[in-house]
Amino acid sequence: MSQKIAGMIDHTLLKANATNAEITKLAEEAKEFKFASVCVNPTWVKKAAELLAEAPEVKVCTVIGFPLGANTPETKAFETKNAIENGAGEVDMVINIGALKDGDYELVERDIRAVVDAAKGKALTKVIIETALLTDEEKVKACELAVNAGADFVKTSTGFSTGGATSADIKLMREAVGPELGVKASGGVRSREDALMLIEAGATRIGASSGVAIVKGETSDSAY
Repeated sequence: MSQKIAGMIDHTLLKANATNAEITKLAEEAKEFKFASVCVNPTWVKKAAELLAEAPEVKVCTVIGFPLGANTPETKAFETKNAIENGAGEVDMVINIGALKDGDYELVERDIRAVVDAAKGKALTKVIIETALLTDEEKVKACELAVNAGADFVKTSTGFSTGGATSADIKLMREAVGPELGVKASGGVRSREDALMLIEAGATRIGASSGVAIVKGETSDSAY
């Protein structure tokens, strides 16, 4: 069971003051526990790719337009291309949340598609909808737009807003995207019990800085 969960975890370190030593430790833990990926800020992608060069089963994941999502589609596309050039195999992009709440669905879909097109054939695209800031109707609409734009996953949260993943949101997102698309739960996943609850609700990937604690059956006090 521990190994199955480990293979679903994006081992995450996105804090602004992350250091070289911490990124190195993250990569070593990912190799040891066989996590799905390490998820780091763009500035660390090249370093993470070098550290994981001999462990190709562990992907390098990064974040785009993070954490607010308020960059332009063109900026997000450039960020995506640059990250892939540096070794990213997965990109987690934040939608334009304000545009979604304004009902500007054309902009939201164009924003997602800019990243999907930049990553096509080179990296998986996960779409962070920031559930804590949305109504249920808006969550469903964001998921539909992600599907229309050709994304590979929808994801609950950045971990930097007012709330994280809940089983209710995962169930809602799974219903919205159907059985084929990935659903990533992130934000506040601190224990194996948390992870199992979210997987039961329909999550196929877990984003957490508490990956080691989750696999060991412990509980972390990490916020992400």
